[in-house]
Amino acid sequence: MRLLCLACESLARPVYACAAISPHQVDIELVPRHLHQPDEIRKRLQGLVDSAEGRGYGAVALAFGLCGKATAELVARSIPLIIPRAHDCITLYLGSRARYKQEVAREPGTYWYAQDYSERNSGDTAALAMGQGSETDMQTLYQHYIQKYGKAKADRLMEVMDEWRSHYKRAVYLDTGLGDASAVEAEARREAERRNWIFEHLQADLNLLCRLLNAEWDDGFLVVPPGKVIGMSYDEEIIKVDDGKINL
Repeated sequence: MRLLCLACESLARPVYACAAISPHQVDIELVPRHLHQPDEIRKRLQGLVDSAEGRGYGAVALAFGLCGKATAELVARSIPLIIPRAHDCITLYLGSRARYKQEVAREPGTYWYAQDYSERNSGDTAALAMGQGSETDMQTLYQHYIQKYGKAKADRLMEVMDEWRSHYKRAVYLDTGLGDASAVEAEARREAERRNWIFEHLQADLNLLCRLLNAEWDDGFLVVPPGKVIGMSYDEEIIKVDDGKINL
């Protein structure tokens, strides 16, 4: 089977590694993360889903989670969409919803670091935490808020985000074993020391991503038939197939 994989660029190495050992032909399109702005990501993804039409693909595999509703309301055209049941890319790095739940229960205030995410942040290390990032990310986001809301409201929004960061207690470097990421790990250690956080080195698990590209679509994945829509389920399943078709 020929698959099109639309992947968040923060998963570049893991996705290419899994595609290399897949029994299927896998074409990969990396999608910029755009500071986790869900509307921008959704529009880009829908355009790529639509462009897959008539090119001989058996399915479009999304190497994404719900990602702040970025994948909610995506429409499968004539080709099925396959997406892991995951809140975000952290689950894809950890390998399962069960491990994600375990780690969040162990320490919900965790900043996640990974090589590919940092490499695609203009050379700066970035945290793999929803709504959070490096100082460079935060400054860019601040400028975006100023343009959209004005300086006074932008200042208030940034104060709220700083309060969120004050609740973090742990920095975790996720080691995929793909390439030399010593600089990323060193930066994570420095950041943990600077903020007085606990530091942990955890081994990533690419099982979920590899199953996605091996077409081993069990209950860890949502299969969206042609003409149907990805919807939020508001429970442990995370996502579901919506009956109504939404034209984007």
